Amino acid sequence: MKVMHYHLGKDGGAERFFVHLVNALARRGVEQKAVIRPGRLWRKNIDGVCGIVESNFRNLSPDRFLLPLKVMRMARQEQPNALMSWATRPSRLMPNYKGCIKLSRLGDYPTKLDYFKNTDVLVCNTPGIGEHVKALGWTRGVEVISNFTSTQAIAPISRAQLDTPEGVPVVMSMGRFVKRKGFHTLIDAVSTLPGVYLWLAGDGEERENLEAQVDARGMRDRVRFIGWQDETRPYVAAADIFVMASSHEPLGNVILEAWAQNKPVVSSKSEGPLWFMQDGQNGLLADIGEADSFAESINRLLSDQALAQRVASGGHERLMNQFSEDAIASAYIELFKRKP
Repeated sequence: MKVMHYHLGKDGGAERFFVHLVNALARRGVEQKAVIRPGRLWRKNIDGVCGIVESNFRNLSPDRFLLPLKVMRMARQEQPNALMSWATRPSRLMPNYKGCIKLSRLGDYPTKLDYFKNTDVLVCNTPGIGEHVKALGWTRGVEVISNFTSTQAIAPISRAQLDTPEGVPVVMSMGRFVKRKGFHTLIDAVSTLPGVYLWLAGDGEERENLEAQVDARGMRDRVRFIGWQDETRPYVAAADIFVMASSHEPLGNVILEAWAQNKPVVSSKSEGPLWFMQDGQNGLLADIGEADSFAESINRLLSDQALAQRVASGGHERLMNQFSEDAIASAYIELFKRKP
């Protein structure tokens, strides 16, 4: 079986899932080739299991005109079982090739459908996205296939690596430093919890503002900016609580990664978590943008170990039942077998 991917994303949760899926499919004998941006930090994680073509596909770049011709030629030569674009912009790259099924995988809510003129099936990672595209007028195929993450428990890092004392409460979060990820809300929440340390993994355009906010709150001694990490699981494993504070989050891969390490999770009441989280059963849900609500939820978990253990166990159980590699990879392979 052969699959060609078109992925022009940067660095974040969607890219982590792309890496996970490419490797999962490779383990099942699927031959793959991918068009990606140059200089991606995660390229090394698919190199060797997936052929790679690098291109920016920018509006003023020669590749904007040459790459569509190239991917059509590649499809005709390779004769794959499926073509798969990741998100909206790469879907414009989808060639009008009639020899196989053409899929566009959506991890967010598109604003319009003209990206998908050559797409046969939209693969949505939540039911809400599926309903949204139908409401926009999509009449071709829709499938809901969610994400998975590695379920392997990893040994924690030593807290000394991040100049963090043993025994202090540690809250962790990670992602791109952009406003919708809500890191500013989380910083304000932790500022009201004396003695609680905060680890933030990631980077992005809001980094300078977040650092300034930490300084303004007098928190520099207990906040650690740890940058992008190829392997985040040892950091998650070393923390006490994981928090996702996004104002908009179609799924929330980072929650699945925290569940894999048996960590209790506090999440915003954004779209994805409202689908798969039940407050008090597999996590705690806080009001979007409300630092007091996040602080209260974090404090509940720190002060009630029975509750923390219960929601951590509930999260791990939900992960294993709904977001396993076998279930997700098998669903994609069955889809690849379809005729257009």
